[in-house]
Parts: sequence; C-alpha cells; structure tokens
Amino acid sequence: MAEQISAVEARLAELGLSVPEVVPPVASYQPAVIADGVVYVSGQLPFVDGALPLTGKVGAEVTEEQAYELARQCALNCIGALKAAVGDLDRITRIAKVGGFVASVPSFTGQPKVLNGASELLGAAFGDAGAHARSAVGVPVLPLDTPVEVDLIAHVR
Repeated sequence: MAEQISAVEARLAELGLSVPEVVPPVASYQPAVIADGVVYVSGQLPFVDGALPLTGKVGAEVTEEQAYELARQCALNCIGALKAAVGDLDRITRIAKVGGFVASVPSFTGQPKVLNGASELLGAAFGDAGAHARSAVGVPVLPLDTPVEVDLIAHVR
C-alpha cells in the first residue's frame, strides 16, 4: 500500500514540486529541532540535488529574479527539514516566523522582494497556516557564497 501524502505535499505537487530529502548539515548543528510544540528549522541554503545552482551577490552576479527562485528553493528545503522532523507535514499548524538573509551588494535594497520567493511558496504549501512574520536582511556574505539563506519557526501538533 502506497504511503498517503499530506495535503501540503499534494499542494506542492500541484505546483510541480516535491519535498526534497533534508539537506545534511554543512557544520555542527541539526537541520530541525522540536521543543515544546515548536519546530526550529536551521538556515537552509538553496541546494538542488546536493549542489548550489548559483553563487555570488544579488545585484552583481545574481539577479533579483534568480534570487527569488533561490529563496523559493530554500523554503522547499525548509519544508524537507520540517518533514524529516515531524513526519506528516499536516501536523504543522502554523509557520510562525521566517528569517531570510540575502548576500547582496551595498546598493541593493530588494531583499523583501527576494524573500517573497520563500513566503509565497510557504503560503501556497500551507494555506492560511503558512502566513507568517518575517525578516529580510541584507548581508555581505553567506556560507559557501550562496546568495540566499532561509530559516523558519513552525508550530506542530
């Protein structure tokens, strides 16, 4: 008998997406930790099949549109970490907070538009439970020269 997929995974499938396996940590940390009904997902990079599709700074080597897609991939990888932690994604009752970091040139001010890639995917995947508070921060550099990193905090039942 086939494993039943969650409503979250069904909504992602409608977008042509599937939940990736959790990306192994690149340092000494856990991809996600559950404490008192809250899941803390570590910063996820936009890995696709174990590789970063782009590196560099937004506003130089990477366009705002490319960075939007990278933020979307980061959110998908966050969903992978959530699934690895909780099993059934339908147990997630709320995405409470998303933190986004954009490695960008000093004159770039479109970090919120970049992070919309993550926010819009989470809204599509989780529906009303995907509406969240958010930070969008420009930084000079991120690990492995990735242009975008996203973390999140979710509530689980």
